[in-house]
Amino acid sequence: MPSQLPDGVELPADGSLPASALADVSARPLSLYLHVPFCRTRCGYCDFNTYTASELPGMSTSSFLTGALAEIRLARRVLGDAAPPVGTVFFGGGTPTMLPARELVRLLDAIGDEFGLLPGAEVTTEANPDTVTPAYFEELLEGGFTRISLGMQSVVPHVLQVLERVHTAGRGLDAARWASEAGFEHVSLDLIYGTPGESLDDWRRSLEAVAATPVDHVSAYSLIVEEGTRLALQVRRGEIPMPDDDVLADKYLVAEEYLTGQGFTNYEVSNWASRDSGRCRHNLAYWRGANWWGIGPGAHSHVGGVRFWNRKHPRSWVAELDAGRSPAQAGEFLAPEDQRVERVLLELRLSDGLALDVLTPSERAKVGDVVGAGLAVVEGDRLVLTLRGRLLADGVVRDLLD
Repeated sequence: MPSQLPDGVELPADGSLPASALADVSARPLSLYLHVPFCRTRCGYCDFNTYTASELPGMSTSSFLTGALAEIRLARRVLGDAAPPVGTVFFGGGTPTMLPARELVRLLDAIGDEFGLLPGAEVTTEANPDTVTPAYFEELLEGGFTRISLGMQSVVPHVLQVLERVHTAGRGLDAARWASEAGFEHVSLDLIYGTPGESLDDWRRSLEAVAATPVDHVSAYSLIVEEGTRLALQVRRGEIPMPDDDVLADKYLVAEEYLTGQGFTNYEVSNWASRDSGRCRHNLAYWRGANWWGIGPGAHSHVGGVRFWNRKHPRSWVAELDAGRSPAQAGEFLAPEDQRVERVLLELRLSDGLALDVLTPSERAKVGDVVGAGLAVVEGDRLVLTLRGRLLADGVVRDLLD
């Protein structure tokens, strides 16, 4: 089942934010995320806020679209006339491409009508390979989308079977080619490594297959066994083994070596791009603490140091919007120190590292130990993780913070 939302403080029913949060809205980049909660099937490892048709009996996609349009208008009212044009839009899920392409374009048009889009704005949709066709990509491109992110995970049939992916081994590769042939300059493929039963050769096969496609971005994530998923139950019963940390590290090193050899550059611990323009600007906005508004059930937002999240279930999310209320379930107000700690957590994962002046004097005194251990280097006024440091990024952060 999807993971639980955190606790927080109750927010106003009209969605209004404190003046302090809105004070510099015009001066900071703005991104929008749209969470489409529908999936054909639930993969055994997934704890995202997604639902199959059998889990949402009687709820149509039209009610979701009506709610999403209402929340776009709500976001515009709350952010006010000072809101800048949107620089990045990301449709995630779930499987956004379960909706007809024209409906995704309709939502994008609504964002443009309410906020405006910056010239050259990045507009991404995630896509499951078995929900797209060449014609689908052509319609998205014509409608203003600029980037496709395909969830392929592996090209090895027995690995896909363990992950409970329903597409065939070659479908993700076909979809990447279709997107490129339709005219998309930016196409990404997502991979998962560390699936029980996946050998090093299996992992290399997936990397080699991806590199043979016209993609300019690759994301590679280690398999995480999340509580409440079927995968976690299988591990607990002893039906499949827990992923081994040493094996995960070995596969990460294989990915780094292979992708670098193919002309890709790591720009965030789990992400590689073949050119600077191929980097996902939307995700960079998250990692650099920009403002964003999340549309959809369970979606999270961050505006001026206030973080808030929507009601998780699609029906309760729609019901609040139908009643003219904000669908936000709760929120939290980040103190300056909380925001500073988040900068350390997130920016240190980036290839250009963390500005040393973000650290406190006592934290800067620990930098020598981190550098001496081979986990980071100092480049000018920034602390940058080494390859070994990327493998231990969370531990480096813990060692640094007061």
